[in-house]
Amino acid sequence: MTKAKPLVIVTRRLPEPVETRMRELFQTQLNIEDKPLSQAELVKAMQTADVLVPTVTDRIDAAMLAQAGEQLKLIANFGNGVDNIDVDAAVTRGIIITNTPNVLTEDTADMTMALILSVPRRLAEGARVLREGHEWSGWSPTWMLGHRIWGKRLGIIGMGRIGTAVARRARAFGLSIHYHNRRPVEPKVEEELEATFWESLDQMLARVDIVSVNCPATPATYHILSRRRLKLMRPVAVIVNTARGSIIDEEALIEMLEAEAISGAGLDVFEHEPAVDPRLIKMAKTGKVVLLPHMGSATLEGRIDMGDTVIINIRNWMDGHKPPDRVLPSYV
Repeated sequence: MTKAKPLVIVTRRLPEPVETRMRELFQTQLNIEDKPLSQAELVKAMQTADVLVPTVTDRIDAAMLAQAGEQLKLIANFGNGVDNIDVDAAVTRGIIITNTPNVLTEDTADMTMALILSVPRRLAEGARVLREGHEWSGWSPTWMLGHRIWGKRLGIIGMGRIGTAVARRARAFGLSIHYHNRRPVEPKVEEELEATFWESLDQMLARVDIVSVNCPATPATYHILSRRRLKLMRPVAVIVNTARGSIIDEEALIEMLEAEAISGAGLDVFEHEPAVDPRLIKMAKTGKVVLLPHMGSATLEGRIDMGDTVIINIRNWMDGHKPPDRVLPSYV
């Protein structure tokens, strides 16, 4: 490389400590206004940057990568998932892709557990009564009744780091753990969690009270919760998704919620975000669902850890080493 410091272009505002450290280490171009870049602006950035630091909302497809400059050698994604990037096309052009794994596990698991609690216990609905000034005559034996989660069965789709962290929290709340994964977890983990492995997702869905989606978004998991599979769930069941919106057939989910074929949902992600289906918003106002604007990993500590991971990957690349969090096509 001819430059002492590579040109690093960051597509969104990052926490101040991360941006400051990047300016110290690299020739860094920041997005001070925090305005999402258009497709044309992303292409322009890829035509000048040595390193691009996009976020999970920056869609980088093969056509855009074909316009990238020869100097672009690293895309250090600020996020765990890389479904926003055509990894195959990037690797074909000799561009390394990295992500930020391991640093979001606890934060996302916390938010998942919050939704697991909030939907059956009607927390958002109850809070809205006071927040919006509705008349409340005091405690009543039959008012705002929800459902106990102690003793219920939780079915986790994707028993990776986040899914396992969710299971540990859920055990403390008295839930029994069931899970579907590509393969069983380590026997010692399964024993610790007293978890039941289901090779068949269909069979698990028909038996659990709460479904938590914690798998990555890949071609294999697109609409893994299809209309057919959603119909296997019990009418009293609740579904929680803090992974990616594309994993659930959202249209089918909405129709089943409206028909009361599923009891409720807690969603932190949406299939067409940032657009949220108006029918979901309407149901949120009645307490049928709890909706959050993709907040699962939104802690200051987590964002700084993500930034530190991006920096480590860039510095390893600068020094001629393989970045520790390199993503290959076989991983996605």
